[in-house]
Amino acid sequence: MNKYFRISLTILFTALIVSNQIKSQIIDTTEKWIKVTGGLNFPEGPAYDGKSSIYLSNCYGGWIVKSNSVLIDTFVSKNDDSLLIEKTNGTTIGKDGFLYVCEYGKGRILRIDKNAKIEIYANGYNGEYFNRPNDLTFDESGNLFFTDPKSYDKNILDGKIFFVDVKTKEVILLDDSLAFPNGINISPIDRKLYVCESVFNRIIRYEITSDNKIINKEVFAIIPGGDPDGIEFDVNGNLFVAHFGGKAIYIYSPNGELLQKIETPGTKPTNLEFGDEDYQTLYLTEVETNSLYKIRTKHPGKNILIK
Repeated sequence: MNKYFRISLTILFTALIVSNQIKSQIIDTTEKWIKVTGGLNFPEGPAYDGKSSIYLSNCYGGWIVKSNSVLIDTFVSKNDDSLLIEKTNGTTIGKDGFLYVCEYGKGRILRIDKNAKIEIYANGYNGEYFNRPNDLTFDESGNLFFTDPKSYDKNILDGKIFFVDVKTKEVILLDDSLAFPNGINISPIDRKLYVCESVFNRIIRYEITSDNKIINKEVFAIIPGGDPDGIEFDVNGNLFVAHFGGKAIYIYSPNGELLQKIETPGTKPTNLEFGDEDYQTLYLTEVETNSLYKIRTKHPGKNILIK
């Protein structure tokens, strides 16, 4: 074979590899994290309202903030004694426009309107408060799924997943034998329920049946060296994982292929949310720096599908 031909083939092959690598990038490597605001107190659970605001918890502060660009204001703090917010975690916006909040301090799920009026959406199961609600997500019908971890121990499987029926408000236990279930979300591609099982450093997933049960549990991905925490999907079903303690966001394809690892500004990223008008800005809460960050992505988040 002519050496010039071999060189040409090598150049072509290299170009194809580089091209494929670029195509697989979900976040362009030239993009950088931008700090939106700091001075938080264990920030968690960012939620975009579909308009202009990001809401997030301060887990150790007992307050929720509303962020508009670089402006940050207290949205909900201490109300009357009956609805005193002690500690909150994951948040999300429902189809009704309300902010839904995991209050792990009192073992409840709260619903908050735009005027910061609070009501209790789910108060426990079988006469007992939840242990420490962590994160939550809605299906297309408005039914709520949320994680409720307890012990952080590989030998004590007492973490739970609950379901709240949108019509009856009935609370249903779906699984009760997990090792600290954490982030939770539903894929727009396969409609499966994905859950971070932090103690085992893995993401698991279930099929959701027509009567809202979860079956066929399987391991989707394992991320050693830290805890998989909050998760989010883009419109193509790529899964974004905040790796608490790992200083990174991991991005997986719908079939479990690792597409990209993005370093975060601090070692303890907690949760993620797509926002802005085109849903192509990924917001990140991070605990080591106690800040909220953002970065641009190539594809919008799944919530643009219900915009």
